[in-house]
Amino acid sequence: MKRAVLLLTLAIGSSVSAPVKSAPALIIPPPPPSNQPLPDLQQRGRSCAPLQQSLNRLLAPVASSWSVSVVNSNGDLLGDINGAMARIPASNQKLISTAFALDQLGPDFRLRTQLVQKTDGTLELKGQGDPDLGIAGLQRFAMAAMGQGGALGTSTGSVNLMIREEPRQNWWPSDWHPADRAYAYGAPITRLALTSNSLGGAVSDPYARLETLFKKEVKRRGGSIEVKQGQPIRNNQRQHQAEELIVLHEETSAPMHALLSLANTESHNFTAEVLLRQASNQWDVRAASAAAHLWMQKQGIPIQGLRVADGSGLSRNNRVSSQTISALLMRMDQHPYASYYQASMAIAGRRGTLRNYFIGSPIQGKFWGKTGTISGVRSVSGILQTNDGPRYVSMISNGASRPNATIGQILRTVNNLSPCPSST
Repeated sequence: MKRAVLLLTLAIGSSVSAPVKSAPALIIPPPPPSNQPLPDLQQRGRSCAPLQQSLNRLLAPVASSWSVSVVNSNGDLLGDINGAMARIPASNQKLISTAFALDQLGPDFRLRTQLVQKTDGTLELKGQGDPDLGIAGLQRFAMAAMGQGGALGTSTGSVNLMIREEPRQNWWPSDWHPADRAYAYGAPITRLALTSNSLGGAVSDPYARLETLFKKEVKRRGGSIEVKQGQPIRNNQRQHQAEELIVLHEETSAPMHALLSLANTESHNFTAEVLLRQASNQWDVRAASAAAHLWMQKQGIPIQGLRVADGSGLSRNNRVSSQTISALLMRMDQHPYASYYQASMAIAGRRGTLRNYFIGSPIQGKFWGKTGTISGVRSVSGILQTNDGPRYVSMISNGASRPNATIGQILRTVNNLSPCPSST
């Protein structure tokens, strides 16, 4: 079944512990076809003149710092200020990586961490970057390795464990600022990550931490352990293709729809980066970013100036226009998994990074969005439910002063002018 592709042309105003045999790679089927008809998106040059005029007045003194686009469900660009200009999006980049992951992997996908036994009796711990794997999970792996808790481990208390991880050069995108790598939000991205590789700040050597804690847990239970570091995992390398493995224990993450919420509602960088890599089956961030860029192109939305550099938005080499984000929001609202995508966002005055904004205003509870903030950058994009249907709004500022106040004014203006009043 071919996946429906939305061809969008924006009209621009006047411009488990029991052992089992290792399963084959999971094949994710395409999403089911949507029952919602795709809108007619022929270029018609339609816009909302009162909205455009209001945006012009509001942003006139600071327009050079802003890109703003407002789109309705018919694909009409109702208002636009520098909408085709690609800017640094900060965490609005997560809207791309989470849409990509949801489309490619589906809402029920889970990240897996497994302890497997090879034919020679050696154990190996391997993972997919579960952001919620913690000390309790590590303890269960140690029990399984020792044959405790009903698992078929070594049972002698002597553990021979191999751990393989991404090469160190893949732990951080190379263009993340060195200072960011010390903070929890800039933690290294690895397949085997305890508590998302953060402990107050970032864990600088996740492999060493994992080895130390695993050894400590085995010895605490009266066993002995030898840990060997295997060859680094190479990009797209299929492990143990010719070897039959027994899964001794497996820990799984929350399902995809919960991971999406962690990435978008709470703006968790580690989760967004892992989802980008899993969706592309590429743990080299450059290859993963190229796959996301290609996916965006295939959606039929305008991608002029788009540059995907990471999955979280921490890289200052990302570039995206407000038209691209607005079009992506509309595209995903027509997607078979649309409800999961919208549900992953923060809600104005109620939840996530927007919970303290617009309380008591007409926007409260009506705007589902994603925030983004790094030095000099403020972005907010999402879906505003109005009396005239949804408005897909993207606002990206680079270097603007008092951006939060301006964002609030824009959203109130869009809400007040929906439906578009007759022009005089």
